[in-house]
Amino acid sequence: MVVNSGCANAATGEGGLADAREMASLTAQAIGCSPAEILLASTGVIGVRLPMEKLRAAIPRAAAALSKEGGADAARAIMTTDTRPKEVLVEFAVGGRTAHLGGMAKGAGMIAPQLATMLAFLTTDAAIAPKLLRQALTPAVAASFNSITVDGDTSTNDTVVVLASGACGAPPIERAGADLEAFGAALGEACQRLAQMLIRDGEGATRVAEVRVEGARTHEDAERVARTIADSPLVKTALYGGDANWGRILGAVGRAGVALDINRVDIFLGDVWVSEAGAAREYDESLATDAFTRDTVLIRVRLNAGRESASVWTCDLSHGYVDINGSYRS
Repeated sequence: MVVNSGCANAATGEGGLADAREMASLTAQAIGCSPAEILLASTGVIGVRLPMEKLRAAIPRAAAALSKEGGADAARAIMTTDTRPKEVLVEFAVGGRTAHLGGMAKGAGMIAPQLATMLAFLTTDAAIAPKLLRQALTPAVAASFNSITVDGDTSTNDTVVVLASGACGAPPIERAGADLEAFGAALGEACQRLAQMLIRDGEGATRVAEVRVEGARTHEDAERVARTIADSPLVKTALYGGDANWGRILGAVGRAGVALDINRVDIFLGDVWVSEAGAAREYDESLATDAFTRDTVLIRVRLNAGRESASVWTCDLSHGYVDINGSYRS
């Protein structure tokens, strides 16, 4: 992998593609492999060409500095508007041996389902067939990186990579069974933990919320309602202000584009039942406010239309977000 931050190399035409190919070629020369074996990732400003003179000088230096202790430096180097690096390590058992799965990620803005301008790199010392590795990654991403949103804005650059070395010496995972399940659980845990770090470091974020939708007819319905709530600027600003305004949540449910009976919808803020059957009910406002001002807020919506559910994680929308993005290029 070769990664740069500060420039997305997106919307740069044929010249940008040529730059990317040169970047891969330079890296391959530096570490002694084929350019086809190099994976690229770029993040930063859109519509700007890569500073190739800097990369031509930096890539050989970076290759010469490779070390087993370099992970923390890499996690910090890929940051853009992130305030802190994000790393994770999970251990699991394979073939009677202890294997490891490590990961790093970056992303604080332009984060929405479909990954957006988020980069995540995971490595394991287990050996696993490529087809099974991909099969394990897809659901892990769906339940983690694709279930978070900072601002509802998808971007041009998104990457999740997992690499397997086999260095732990355990027999390769080549079929379904206990070893594959153990690896899948470890990968899922690592992705979930990294995704939580991303959402907590959302641009200007002061608190986060889990939007959980239950009782939907289909998983897709539940996910669509949850995402609509999580992306609502009115819900997110209420979250920032600690204003337990459940009417904004109900409004988002109604405009999610899902066929439902609004007169059957219940809303809970934490454990506080604030709306029943699409209407107000009596509750203690102070308890609702307390639930809505915690470090992690739970918004739970019950559609009472089926048995499917989904969760999306989001953060509040603060003055800090406007300040960061109002002067991003300057």
